[in-house]
Amino acid sequence: MAALRRIAPERGGWWHAYVCPAHGVELDHGDVLGGVFPEGGARCAYGCRVDDEAVRGAWLVLSHQAWARHLRVLAHRGDRAEAVARLVEYTALYEELATGRHGEAQDWMLRGRLFHQALTDALWAVNIGHAVTTLAERGTEDLTGVLPLLDGLERAALEARGVLVGKGQLASNYTAWLNAAGAACGRAASLVRGEEWDGGKEWLEGDSGLYAHLRVAVAADGWEWEGSTYYHGFVLRAALLALRGTDPATLPDDVAGVLAAMADALAGIATPGGILPALHDGPYLRAPLALEWLELVALVQQLVPADGLEAVAVRARAELGPADDGLDRELGGWFSGPPLPGRPAPGALTLFTEAGYAVLRVAGIHALLDFGPHGGSHGHRDKLSLYLYGDTTAWQPDPGQVPYAHAEFRDLYASTEAHPAFRVDGAEQAECAGRLAGGGDRSVTAEVTTAYEGVRAVRRIVAGSGYLVDLLTVTAARPRRITAQLRPGTALDVQAQEAGATRTTWYGDETLHGWHTSRADAPVRPVSRPGPGPADDPQRVRTRVDFTATTGRVTYASVYQAASAGPEVTDVHLGEDGLTVRLADGDTAHFRTED
Repeated sequence: MAALRRIAPERGGWWHAYVCPAHGVELDHGDVLGGVFPEGGARCAYGCRVDDEAVRGAWLVLSHQAWARHLRVLAHRGDRAEAVARLVEYTALYEELATGRHGEAQDWMLRGRLFHQALTDALWAVNIGHAVTTLAERGTEDLTGVLPLLDGLERAALEARGVLVGKGQLASNYTAWLNAAGAACGRAASLVRGEEWDGGKEWLEGDSGLYAHLRVAVAADGWEWEGSTYYHGFVLRAALLALRGTDPATLPDDVAGVLAAMADALAGIATPGGILPALHDGPYLRAPLALEWLELVALVQQLVPADGLEAVAVRARAELGPADDGLDRELGGWFSGPPLPGRPAPGALTLFTEAGYAVLRVAGIHALLDFGPHGGSHGHRDKLSLYLYGDTTAWQPDPGQVPYAHAEFRDLYASTEAHPAFRVDGAEQAECAGRLAGGGDRSVTAEVTTAYEGVRAVRRIVAGSGYLVDLLTVTAARPRRITAQLRPGTALDVQAQEAGATRTTWYGDETLHGWHTSRADAPVRPVSRPGPGPADDPQRVRTRVDFTATTGRVTYASVYQAASAGPEVTDVHLGEDGLTVRLADGDTAHFRTED
């Protein structure tokens, strides 16, 4: 017998509270379309059961958002009677519950009506608006009862946007979604009324509209200002959803350029196997996130096709398995004209100078160097981190972030300790920015001088002949305890040698080999110890490695080679004049270190 489906008749809270307090993992969602909180409490993967007001409120967010998305699926697949009945039910519920701003929201929040946050209201409203639009394109006679809901959601979006912009926060990612909500609900209401929609003047073209937001929120290199993969995609997806029915050729040239550059940014960091590194705040691995990537790719390919994003969609679908509802496959014809010209594929080296990311691709290794601005409240203390991926293996990933309500684990995953960065005296880096210090078509050098007082760090990565070279030089005004950190996302073997470089082997779908050596006027000690893996499960243990010297200057040198590449690296040596790499075929190469 099919499970009973019902809409929960209660307001929602803040979804980030849906986290186990003991283990830091997101709780199991249960049957979110069933409308009833899990009996006995929300289940943790480690056996906990959690039931309190915050968790119940978070579950209600997940339930209402799942229903709003499900209504879009019903509308596209012709289940009109149920879709309309549920929308009418939500109309009455919204009128009953959303009479004012949510009184239980935290003080820092932009208060919503149905949920704690106005942002959550906007996310829900976008799906509601698009469900009605899809239905209205096939007839409107049964939709007039939904107009109070659409009108109320558009008014709420306008009011919340006014508060936000009044605080000088036009660049906030909230603004993108409030504009998308206003556009989606306003356009749907016009269709139901049989009127031409003129809301583009408010929600797209206006002083606080989508175009104005994109112009201030996205840097010249295409990155949303926070430098977070998740929030970058979040804003891009909001823009694409807001532009339903628009002819791409009619977009202002600068706005079309921004959207194309945003697509390029995602394609530029994606691995050939579709991994999107979880830079700064954002989930590491999450089924609802995979649904979002599928929707984003389906829409962006209709606006500015980017071949590098197809693998992202393939991987997202594989991650979802039976949880894939197929909505993205229903979104053809989203725009009213043909797409703009396709985007070029990324080359061997991609630089994002404003966000501060460099991506270097060499012989099965996808290396990403992080040196940019902190990124506001969603930034991490991770300057000069080096992330390493294969096509489908996250050997040394940015670990992502847990649901925000878990303060201890959130701080851990934002910390220097959690990242493959450098650390001094066991302390955290300051919130700071590095700078691009040099490079060529096969190398990049970045520098940071404000992470620790009196300390300068320079990291240079170079594409060798079938391998990657990593040179990290840290200098201090006095002897300090200087550490270079390895933070694997996979199983790792470490072997200290009687003489020569320490060896590492990184496992996964693909295997990576590492050679690690150093030069300092003091002994360097490699120490392996257990530590939390990526943020999707803080209880998963990985082998962390710290190379530490107490000195005023040290150079740490690493060479990485995918097992599939060759000729094989046989020896590395770091001398006064730089690093020498020897290959099995007898060839050698020399790489300078920084002054």
